[in-house]
Amino acid sequence: MAKHEFQPDLPAPPNTVGAVGWMRKNLFSSPLNSVMTVILAFLAMKGLWAVVEWAFLNADWIGSSRDDCSREGACWVFINVRFDQFMFGFYPQEELWRPQLFYAILAIITGLLIYERTPKRGWILLLFIVAFPLMAVFLIFGDVAGLPKVETHLWGGLLITMIIAIVGIVVSLPIGVMLALGRRSDMPIIRSLCTVYIEVWRGVPLITVLFMASVMLPLFMSGESETNKLVRALIGVVMFSAAYMAEVVRGGLQAIPKGQYEAADALGLSYWKKMGFIILPQALKITIPSIVNTFIGLFKDTSLVLIIGMFDVLGIGQSANTDPNWLGFATESYVFVALVFWIFCFGMSRYSIYLENKLHTGHKR
Repeated sequence: MAKHEFQPDLPAPPNTVGAVGWMRKNLFSSPLNSVMTVILAFLAMKGLWAVVEWAFLNADWIGSSRDDCSREGACWVFINVRFDQFMFGFYPQEELWRPQLFYAILAIITGLLIYERTPKRGWILLLFIVAFPLMAVFLIFGDVAGLPKVETHLWGGLLITMIIAIVGIVVSLPIGVMLALGRRSDMPIIRSLCTVYIEVWRGVPLITVLFMASVMLPLFMSGESETNKLVRALIGVVMFSAAYMAEVVRGGLQAIPKGQYEAADALGLSYWKKMGFIILPQALKITIPSIVNTFIGLFKDTSLVLIIGMFDVLGIGQSANTDPNWLGFATESYVFVALVFWIFCFGMSRYSIYLENKLHTGHKR
């Protein structure tokens, strides 16, 4: 073999690659690490097995009263009996098909938006933003097209959580974008008004906003006018969330290089064309993690509506815990509510990661 020829590359030793290699490097790299890994693994498996025994192996699933539950494991009978309340609150039983249809349509639209090969995704997104909220109001509230009216004080559970979260997310994002643009405006009055709005709303907790919207706002209105409690809560959530969204978007605008602004100006684009076609798409793409993080926080903050007498999924759980027929099963209630919140928050988080991987064009490191 000539001197200038190289030997072919040999594969790495099997114990240095893959799962075995990762374990050797991170878990068993030294005697101390090996001992700590074994001890922590034993404690983790012991705790995990206790949870599995309580939640699955020794749990009670079928029944209609607490007499059907043993005290050895979880009593999921409690959740089964109260499931309709967790999902729909105190919505009339004979009209449950309406919120069920709402969930079904929402699931279909969400699936079409997530599915990458769906044609006309832009029209579907427009349908979700504009048409779907109006259809949901007519469907759930009724008093139109022959549907009986169902007052909002009967709504509750996951239904209230989803409505507040969807309205807050859909409405607060465009308002936040406009506030962010206004705060960076060259017009002093617009900039000052947007800055004052953002700083005022960011300086108070959401629970105070909800209390003011529910209790204090009617005092400033005429005696003849009466605003629905849910509508007042939605207004408070949207105005509060828009302030935080504005700062998220403003951070994305500041991250865009100055050359992008100068290039748009050199092309002779107007302000709105520059923002709509060049600056904002890049800024929103960069801030996807922060935007979704704000959405997740908003979804979890919906539980604060309990302070104004509205029972979301957590409020329904706490109300069910006070039932004399089911005292002592609060753990199952809180575990179920936590699982519901985790499913939705984890789903938004994973979709955020998917969008980042799909849209990144060099910003990702």
